[in-house]
Amino acid sequence: MRNFKLCLSYDGSRYRGWQKQGNTPGTIQEKLETLLSRLLEQPVELNGSGRTDAGVHARCQTCSFKADSALSCGELLELIRSRLPQDIGALSLEEADPGFHARLSCREKSYVYFIWNSPGPNVFYRKYSFSCPETLDISAMERAAELLLGEHDFSSFCSLRRMKKSAVRRLDALEIFRDGDMLRLKFTGSGFLYNMVRILTGTLIEVGRRERRAEDMPALLAARDRQAAGFTAPAQGLFLWEQKY
Repeated sequence: MRNFKLCLSYDGSRYRGWQKQGNTPGTIQEKLETLLSRLLEQPVELNGSGRTDAGVHARCQTCSFKADSALSCGELLELIRSRLPQDIGALSLEEADPGFHARLSCREKSYVYFIWNSPGPNVFYRKYSFSCPETLDISAMERAAELLLGEHDFSSFCSLRRMKKSAVRRLDALEIFRDGDMLRLKFTGSGFLYNMVRILTGTLIEVGRRERRAEDMPALLAARDRQAAGFTAPAQGLFLWEQKY
């Protein structure tokens, strides 16, 4: 039995997220497991580095799976690429150490959220960014971002009403870049809660609009109450960006 590491990119627009949901079709994991099981003529279970919600994209999603196959990685990669739809791309495939697991072995992951910050038309990026025409106070957003760094209970930034596990996560970096009319928010940390990046983004946008103060971030964290934080930014602007092992 060999252990494989597969890296993917995908446009999540027409999918119901990464994680398979029983008999519910339309997830990326279910589609790939079906494809791999047919190609390798055996049941294949695919593990991703992280879950992406419905409508969320991935620049790089690292996966792992085990299979008994005599095919080389190059041969199998060519077969996978030839059968994937155009909105899912297989970037690379290699044989990994027996103990490698895409999620459990991951040390750090990054998400990027794109914001079209202009009153002008967002013709070419409308499917992959959130349009925010108001002038944003970037310096205030950066001050707020700095106060969110470190290890905290991020319950206020999670959509789940009941947490079975700890909501403590470590946010190592929250960077804001501007390229013309496009803002790019990059979140890097040990792991993220359900909708955490989208709620953090919505909260920072509200700071940029001067609807809340940057200095309120410690109080939001301490509240551990979803109602205390900002709105959930739409899915289409979010990308799973990269992972480190």
